[in-house]
Amino acid sequence: MNKNIKESLDIILSINFYSKRIIAIIIDVILCILCTWLAFALRLEQWILFKDFNFLPAIISIIIVIPIFFLFELYRTIFRYTSLSILLTILAATSLYGLLYFLVIGVYGINGVPRSVGIIQPMLLFFGIIISRLGAKFIFNYNFNSKKYKNKKNVLVYGAGDAGRQLVIALENSPEFKVSGFLDDNKQLHKRILLGQTIYSVLNLEKLVKNKNISLVFLALPTISRGKRNQIIEKLNQHKLIVKTLPSISDIVDGRITLSDIKDLNIDDLLSRDQVKPDIGLLNKNINSKNVVVTGAGGSIGSELCRQIVKLKPNKLILLELNEFALYKISEELKDYNKNLKIISLLVNAQDQANLETIFELFKVETVYHAAAYKHVPLVEENICEGVKNNVYSTLAVAKAATTKKVSNLVLISSDKAVRPTNIMGASKRLSELCLQGIYNNAKDINIHFSIVRFGNVLESSGSVIPKFKKQIKQGGPITLTHKDVTRYFMTVTEAAQLVIQAGAMGKKSEVFVLDMGDSIKIRNLIYKMVKLSGFRIKDDKNPDGDIEIKIIGLRTGEKLYEELLIGNNPQKTNHPKIQKISDPFIPFELLEPELKNLKNLLDNYRTRDVKALLEKLIKSYETNSNIIDHIHNAQLVKNKYDKDLSSSKNFNNKIIKIK
Repeated sequence: MNKNIKESLDIILSINFYSKRIIAIIIDVILCILCTWLAFALRLEQWILFKDFNFLPAIISIIIVIPIFFLFELYRTIFRYTSLSILLTILAATSLYGLLYFLVIGVYGINGVPRSVGIIQPMLLFFGIIISRLGAKFIFNYNFNSKKYKNKKNVLVYGAGDAGRQLVIALENSPEFKVSGFLDDNKQLHKRILLGQTIYSVLNLEKLVKNKNISLVFLALPTISRGKRNQIIEKLNQHKLIVKTLPSISDIVDGRITLSDIKDLNIDDLLSRDQVKPDIGLLNKNINSKNVVVTGAGGSIGSELCRQIVKLKPNKLILLELNEFALYKISEELKDYNKNLKIISLLVNAQDQANLETIFELFKVETVYHAAAYKHVPLVEENICEGVKNNVYSTLAVAKAATTKKVSNLVLISSDKAVRPTNIMGASKRLSELCLQGIYNNAKDINIHFSIVRFGNVLESSGSVIPKFKKQIKQGGPITLTHKDVTRYFMTVTEAAQLVIQAGAMGKKSEVFVLDMGDSIKIRNLIYKMVKLSGFRIKDDKNPDGDIEIKIIGLRTGEKLYEELLIGNNPQKTNHPKIQKISDPFIPFELLEPELKNLKNLLDNYRTRDVKALLEKLIKSYETNSNIIDHIHNAQLVKNKYDKDLSSSKNFNNKIIKIK
């Protein structure tokens, strides 16, 4: 029986819009006639037969009500998705209808029709329309699969403000979630009813979780500070709950997502500080109405730089990228941000100085952001020569091309790993900084402004540990951690991009800019929070019945326990309260240039051990005791040993033959 009803409803849902509109009009015509007949019956206090019924007031009702319902767009509404807000629309429409109907029946009058029918009939029609609309909603939304209905997750919405209300309305038709109430810190709201849901105190959370079988909490607090958010998360951490969050207001305004979207709680919500607010004047200075180049435009930092730049209305944006798919992806995305902006996508190797000079000249480039680099520490350790070649000589090529073609501003994106480096990636980034500093201080009558931006780990960038941890949690663990005491500085990709732009506006003499990133974060603590907010528990000696285990695997080659941002101890304040400026020591370019030519020769001949030795010579603070794990280098060693053994074997055999 249920199956037949469901099939019938599916047939009704499958018909076109105009047919559904006709059905709705027919229902309203029937309601007009039925309500008029009931109005007569109530007025006369007796049932009358339809054959004795005066149809004229019913016809007048139909003539008035149908145009009014069209005017209020009631025939454009999708019944099964209507919310309680439809009551207001129906009330307004029937109020206007009631006024007009009363003027005809009650004031003007019709022979044989009691004037009070002009009041009773609109009231009955209002309730009839309400019942028909909400009834249709109930019938079409009724889930005949009892198992699916029972599998709905009971959720609480934290926040009874505008965002919370809109979220509850959005979840009203959700096949996956069932809202069981609000949570709010405002004591005046406790025990009150909002959209049919009770507002509870957080103090009652333990009881609610048990009695209502709550498995999820949605944070509908898009405007609160990170500090306040952290306090709320700590409260929720005491219960085995999965936490999801509404997007931030900036995401909503930017049009990336809508307010009804729900996403997993991002780890950046757990930073121990609020995001650094940008200085609008600094953001605009080198971008607004200018021709801008971004190298490595398809990478994590490069692509976010491009997103920020298009908002600042440059005259022209030139994307330089070696990876074809990455270039296509970011160029297509940017077209949706600003359709009027001219975006030029170029497949270019940033090490090609001649090509860069041509581009800078043809497009009259004024500002360059150099983001092209290999930055994944283990991969660069395994590919030393290519990593050094790309990171160092792309910077050298960009800097020389920018100087030759008199580009106004050049910003190099560096890394905290360049400070007292212990790995090849960090050493190559520090050498890149030395190249930029050396070229600037060697040039005469130079008008270009150089700046270097150094920051910590970017959350959820390619190569970041955060996506890896999320994947391991979904797989049920274990979560791999290199060392129990390893710490890192973290920032969001938006912060990183905005810092680069603002630092570029302040830079003049190849200064290094660093961000006040607050305290470093212990990775182990991040893992604990991620596991708890995913609704699981850590499995360890104290809690052997937990869900997910942390496995210590040891520090990787070249990895530090902690990172630093400063080489010296002399940071200077800038116009931005969260950005510091430092003047690190550099090597005069006349001394550095011969070493760079020597390094290039070593790289071209794949003399990996000599490359590493030269880096140690040029960068006094570079210290590493790890063995070389470069694949080609180690394969060459095996081949050389084989060739040597083979040669020795041949010589030995030749000696035996001679003796014989």
